Amino acid sequence: MASDKSRKQRRSEAEPSGGAFSRWRKMRRAKRDARALLKESKRILKKFKARLKPEIAEQIAEAQSQLVEARETNHYGKMRERAEKLDDILLKNVSFLRKSALREYAESIGIAVLIALLLRAFVVEAFKIPSGSMIPTLKIGDHIFVNKFTYGIKIPFTNIRLLPRKPERGDVIVFIYPRDEEKDFIKRIVAVGGDTVEVRNNQVYINDKPIKREKLSIKCQYTDGDESRKEFEIHPCFAYQESNGPNSYRVIQDINSFPVGAKKRKIPDDHVFVMGDNRDNSHDSRVWGTVPMSHIKGKALIIWWSSGAPEGVRWGRFFNLVHSLPAKTSPITP
Repeated sequence: MASDKSRKQRRSEAEPSGGAFSRWRKMRRAKRDARALLKESKRILKKFKARLKPEIAEQIAEAQSQLVEARETNHYGKMRERAEKLDDILLKNVSFLRKSALREYAESIGIAVLIALLLRAFVVEAFKIPSGSMIPTLKIGDHIFVNKFTYGIKIPFTNIRLLPRKPERGDVIVFIYPRDEEKDFIKRIVAVGGDTVEVRNNQVYINDKPIKREKLSIKCQYTDGDESRKEFEIHPCFAYQESNGPNSYRVIQDINSFPVGAKKRKIPDDHVFVMGDNRDNSHDSRVWGTVPMSHIKGKALIIWWSSGAPEGVRWGRFFNLVHSLPAKTSPITP
């Protein structure tokens, strides 16, 4: 009887009371508190050991060892007891070196903001598609992430790129509009530096050769208009499959439209010639010229959200890769 009672007492000290889920939560909380206390006490010893009396430093180190032992053996009672002991030592002797809860929160928020800013500056940035110039690849209301290091890591506030890489024909890019640097545009690269380009009767010629273009035998119409004023129109169109460089994609042209051409020109080095996939409704290089490499922000990566009139939320477009199979990411609106 006495032996059974002793075993039950030892088990109750080693484990928290309550049901299985309650015990798990209490043990998890005890481990988390012990880890935080150990982290804080190690920080104090590392940074301020020279300022502490030797006996105080020894007390902290000994209490740390005891708490580590209790934590590794998952002994709940010892863990709580030794955590309280270490906390008391710190409170009595080095309270002026401990971080307040407000400071902990401020540091956490500051680190999170810094990471977000670094990601935005060097890795990815979010953009919303405001117009229908890239239909059918991108629709009004698509929200995309742009890969900012595809063409090299651009040093902020300069035109210097580390590990630069040249863009390819067919890439969809976000760039600063050359005629108004407060605006960002998104288009597809048709020609790169050193190419000659001409657009004649809706056919693009690169270096005097027509790019591969196949008319698709599918129903083609799309919705375009002004989302702010809730004014939309349905446009009947022709759909084409184009192949340019390593990329294959769909483009559309309105039925009975007047073709927008471009005279033959040579693209300067470190510039690109861009066009929208909605060829008859795109304000692009055919009108205002080429885009300097220094203006390119990055390559369109993925659609992470899509919503807009008249469909509402477009669940089927979530997490589609912009440069993946055209049949998946570039549907023609039925």
